[in-house]
Amino acid sequence: MLGLSFPPFPFPFQLLMFAAFIPYFSVIEKKKSLLEINRASYLAFFIFCLITLYWVGSWQKSADPFLMISGVLLLFFNPLILLIPSTLYYFSTKIFPQKISIYFFPLFWVTYEYLYMLTDASFPWLTLGNGLSHFISFIQIADIIGALGLTLIVVYLNILLYKGVVNFKSQTIFFKRIIHFSLAALIILLVLIYGFIKLSGFSYPGKKITVGLIQPNLDPWAKWQGMDTGTMISDYLNLSRKAVSEKAELIIWPETALPFYLMSGNYKSILDSIYNFVDENNVNLMTGMPDIIFHHKNIPEDSKYSGPGEFYYSTYNAILFFSPQDKHVGRYGKMKLVPFGERVPFVDEFPFLGDVIKWGVGISGWNVGKDTAVFKVSLVNKINTDSGEDFAYVAGLVCYESIYPEFAASFVRKGANLIAVVTNDSWYGNSSGPYQHKEMAVLRAVENRRTVVRAANGGISTIIEPTGITRAETEMFTKTSLTGEVFIQDEETFFTRHPKIIPLSSSLVSLWVFGIFLLKKLKSLSKKNDTGRIQA
Repeated sequence: MLGLSFPPFPFPFQLLMFAAFIPYFSVIEKKKSLLEINRASYLAFFIFCLITLYWVGSWQKSADPFLMISGVLLLFFNPLILLIPSTLYYFSTKIFPQKISIYFFPLFWVTYEYLYMLTDASFPWLTLGNGLSHFISFIQIADIIGALGLTLIVVYLNILLYKGVVNFKSQTIFFKRIIHFSLAALIILLVLIYGFIKLSGFSYPGKKITVGLIQPNLDPWAKWQGMDTGTMISDYLNLSRKAVSEKAELIIWPETALPFYLMSGNYKSILDSIYNFVDENNVNLMTGMPDIIFHHKNIPEDSKYSGPGEFYYSTYNAILFFSPQDKHVGRYGKMKLVPFGERVPFVDEFPFLGDVIKWGVGISGWNVGKDTAVFKVSLVNKINTDSGEDFAYVAGLVCYESIYPEFAASFVRKGANLIAVVTNDSWYGNSSGPYQHKEMAVLRAVENRRTVVRAANGGISTIIEPTGITRAETEMFTKTSLTGEVFIQDEETFFTRHPKIIPLSSSLVSLWVFGIFLLKKLKSLSKKNDTGRIQA
């Protein structure tokens, strides 16, 4: 039920999420030991991961064997992380009565989702709130509570419905039999009322910018293995000229648009063709691009060393930003790297891992970017009406970064009034992955009340309004461009300003429960040892 509630399954499949935990709760409340609870939990969550994450290994003819192995390992590893809430639930049953312990479970689940976002090996793809993107009226409250807040509501609704089912089968008085159903209905009603108010009363600002999203549909494997660079840049520029003819002020190319370090000094003719394009058309260009920085002094600890060239350098999965009549190129290095796919987890602590684990296409060793960046875009066509300032401030997220709610909000707090995502989901074919990834951007739009635009190599390129409604999108694996006017929103939401309230509160409760359990366990062991000494 959880698996079927995630994209690409459409609404109303997402309603399954509100009852998916009911059979699970009925099982774990009957289990007595931690081993029994986690054995049942692992089986349930393995099936959940199998339905939703089967695509990670790519499973295409050209796919790298290492990627396939990583995909299989993830299917077995991810359910282990999901044992965090079930383990904390077991601890709580040793402190509180079982009928009370179950009410802590939603907080434990949010703790797991949050902790999974913090480490080098993070892969928080299955955040439950992210799965609700098609339920537009329900997710509007994310501008207050975010995706993790939606998770909290979903799991509490499951508990109320589960308790309602249990009580309805009992011989208790009528009020007690329906109280949990009534509370669940009330929560759903309040969330939907908020959503309807937001959707019906949302006012779009007059400030706008026309964006052109370029989707070249290049074979991602062939691109990194020697595809003709002249043909590639020609395709990009031709599609970009089409967008300019449709009044685009900002052109966006996808992630790693070209398979080389454009700013290394070895590709002057291609770099000049990009400069000429933005100058001649008076247009801004944002592009995903591999980037390299050479270090001559103040060498960072995570830099690499070239023996033959005798120099230090860092490489990034980056965004480059070109402005007309300006040779300065804005740069942003991706900060949230895909574990194994883009960076080997804990490679700084254990450098030998970087030599052992590598993709065949050679992109598993990026450096971690140092800071967020917001790019200033001149509105050259002056179509905004509400403000005297003719600029937009654009956050550029690279692919995987768009699944992190708090991280996306940090760009908005830095001044971004438009969120752009550059991505390349073509590695995974026409599977669930690209559709899930696109829908996660819907939550980022609602959380921050920002338009989100996505430029994807092979799709799905899209324009998502601040309400989460997808206004336009491309088909998968088509060579095309998508141009449209998008709204520029400046006001910050409550979630944007305070994204940590729910995850930190949940984590503190979880830490408190764990601490009490640990103290109780230590006290029990101490008493047992004292008894043993007395008897001796």
